[in-house]
Amino acid sequence: MTDSQHTQDSRNSFDLVVIGSGPGGYTAALRAAELDRSVAIVEKDDVVGGVCLNRGCIPTKALITAVHDIETAEHAQSVGVNLEFHGIDYGALMKHKRHMVHTMTEGLSALLSHRKVSVIHGVASIAKDHSVKVDDGDSERTLTAHDIVIATGSMPRGFADEPFSHSVIDSDRALALDTFPTSAVIIGSGAVALEFASLWNTAGTKVTLLARHDRVLSHWSRRAGVTLTRELKRSGINVITHANTTAIDSGENLGVTVHYDQVDHNAQDSDGGNNGNGEKASSQHQVSADVALVAIGRTPSTGAQWFKDAGIDLDEHGLVATDELGRTSADHIWAVGDITAGHQMAHRAFEQGMTVAEAIAGLKPEPVDNDTIPSVVFSSPEAASVGLTLEQAESREELNDVKETAFPLLSNARVQMTGQNGSLSVVTGCDSANADTPIVLGVHMVGPCATELIAQAEQMVGNRTPLSKAARLIHPHPTISETIGEALLKADGRPLNSR
Repeated sequence: MTDSQHTQDSRNSFDLVVIGSGPGGYTAALRAAELDRSVAIVEKDDVVGGVCLNRGCIPTKALITAVHDIETAEHAQSVGVNLEFHGIDYGALMKHKRHMVHTMTEGLSALLSHRKVSVIHGVASIAKDHSVKVDDGDSERTLTAHDIVIATGSMPRGFADEPFSHSVIDSDRALALDTFPTSAVIIGSGAVALEFASLWNTAGTKVTLLARHDRVLSHWSRRAGVTLTRELKRSGINVITHANTTAIDSGENLGVTVHYDQVDHNAQDSDGGNNGNGEKASSQHQVSADVALVAIGRTPSTGAQWFKDAGIDLDEHGLVATDELGRTSADHIWAVGDITAGHQMAHRAFEQGMTVAEAIAGLKPEPVDNDTIPSVVFSSPEAASVGLTLEQAESREELNDVKETAFPLLSNARVQMTGQNGSLSVVTGCDSANADTPIVLGVHMVGPCATELIAQAEQMVGNRTPLSKAARLIHPHPTISETIGEALLKADGRPLNSR
């Protein structure tokens, strides 16, 4: 072998190759490098960070945080502080968004370089011989590695056969708009739908949101979903529940019309309840707007043929089947993030990346516990949840004496000062290891600072903290965090500032 061939081989040979540089991918790469593994990360885009840094978490929160100042100014007027809102400088706002994205992606690039992770740009695929082919558009490069981590992420799911366009948009296109729309129909009621609904509504957009169920966040605790639905309506968003979107009309002209069926749960026929064949009565409606944002979930990016060729098993939803540590059905191939079953959250992918890297290094990490992963929505008001809902806890055979305790947020002075409302509930119960000692199983919040406060609740849920001990934790006064302490006291049978 010539010196040049040896150099070429060493340049393309690694202990670990990671496909995708989103939260799960870059965390796996950074942790593996920290554990003295040689690592390459392959990214199809020109910059690292994946959807989260470039088209998701960071740009949306940059806009939401900035526009929240409008609500602050409006509330200030009501308490005697005379602030006036004079409109949005969209050029400056979008510059701010781009600056935040650039800052975060450049910081990640620097950190990867510091850890000596090789960043290779191109489209990756796994060959049958376990090598990784990288096509940059001009040439193909072959990488070899003992282990491979797949972190290809997900993409917005479209509505039926309706293609995305200038008026039927996904979250990527929504973030690319130079200005906010005058009017918008949002199809969906999950985190992405609610964050854009709050963002645009605060900025002055006329927003209609179509929710399939009786409330938004229908998979969350019922109390949280009902509360947030009420508060979104109170803020001016036209939330239409029991709405099943049937068609979207868009043409060359500006604007879009969304057709939907709405189930009338109050209607009764002469037989006393439905349309005679066991189905609820429904009626057809339509709503028009500048744009329709389709936010009905995301599809895992696992459609490439090489997944099958590499022997990687997928489930019926296109998700990669893994064990509790992230191993796939193919030897020495691992998967993390949105392509695996569970919460599609960046912070879950972070922990998965750490777990996989440590497992590859021969350590014995604890598996990721999906019951302790917080869900957060940066709507207005915010929503956050961790652990089991009442219904979920009651369905677990190993749990008994399950209870849900609700705490009225408006009994907290600092919540009242914000001008917002919400709800907070704590789910407790006993398990086989704590037969006579209730532990904190779940906490569900809607209200100011919920996305920050949920981290405290996650510690209690994750550590299976006994309710009696959790209720004795002291919270500073006067703070919004006291709402958690008060809810725990009430659950423990010792309510202070509530009945």
